[in-house]
Amino acid sequence: MANKKGIILMNLGSPDSTKVKDVRRYLNEFLMDERVIDISYLGRLLLVKGIIVPFRAPKSAHAYSTIWWKEGSPLIELTKQLQKAVQQQVDAPVTIAMRYGNPTPKVAYEELLSKVNDLEEVILFPLYPHYAMSSYETAVEYMKEIHAKEKYNFKLTTIKPYYNNPDYINAMAENMKPFLEKEYDHILFSYHGVPGRHIKKSDITGCHCLQKENCCDVASPAHDFCYRHQCFTTTKLVTEKLNIPANKFSISFQSRLGKGWLEPFTDIRLEQMPKEGIKKLLIICPAFVSDCLETLEEIAERGKETFIEAGGEEYTMIPCLNVHPLWVSAISKWLKEYADGNKEMILA
Repeated sequence: MANKKGIILMNLGSPDSTKVKDVRRYLNEFLMDERVIDISYLGRLLLVKGIIVPFRAPKSAHAYSTIWWKEGSPLIELTKQLQKAVQQQVDAPVTIAMRYGNPTPKVAYEELLSKVNDLEEVILFPLYPHYAMSSYETAVEYMKEIHAKEKYNFKLTTIKPYYNNPDYINAMAENMKPFLEKEYDHILFSYHGVPGRHIKKSDITGCHCLQKENCCDVASPAHDFCYRHQCFTTTKLVTEKLNIPANKFSISFQSRLGKGWLEPFTDIRLEQMPKEGIKKLLIICPAFVSDCLETLEEIAERGKETFIEAGGEEYTMIPCLNVHPLWVSAISKWLKEYADGNKEMILA
């Protein structure tokens, strides 16, 4: 890879600690993002700072405390581990940034500037396999905003979503394989939820997503930006690679906040499944590549409690890719391919 390049791995972010004040600060930054809660600024201000955060911050602080590592936030630490692993396979310096919290985009940019004389290009690698307003899009646009604000001279290039990339699918499948060796009744692919209106807003055709029957199965340019279609595609490709029968898996959406979000809801399905004869469940969260609050607390802890209380017998959460060797190799391969002239990996 050329000497004048630098790489940023970008993840969601985390509070600086489990203290309520740090969680409150983090939630305010996160929920005031117009791509997360897409209403007027005044409405968002009243909702977030007047209602949601005052009640949610103490509960979230407790939730974080149940999964916090001695080194700090699991998501931050896992992203650092991924950074070190990728750095061993590429020549250009690799650093990390978070959409919310620390380290900030400016800190990441400045670190690369300190390491590369006459830095010409920064390659942004969003750690989101699927395109969504509230994850991939907001991360990329925030990095662009800081890049423009600070008037950096280097070029900013972004790796596009990789939800259907064979290397990503292979890493997902190999990560799952050890868990498929034991007896199970069903696999639930639990993706992070988004409001249906986000899907419609991201529809570049203005007339396809959630407006046609089986819209995710009908070819359309909208699919390049459709989170729902991309979640379905990832599930289809992974289950085909692993030869998992159609009656042995399903999809749900977690972490909903309000009405009108994508269904079915993970928490509701976990209550229903034991009554349908599903007693031994595997659950995986492909929207996340690093384990975090939404996987370790919401799914591994609360989800298990819900399933067992409803009559389930065995419940296993399959970890995220984290620093799986094939995931590290996939990232490194894509970065090298781009450096060697393959422009198909980048966002147009």
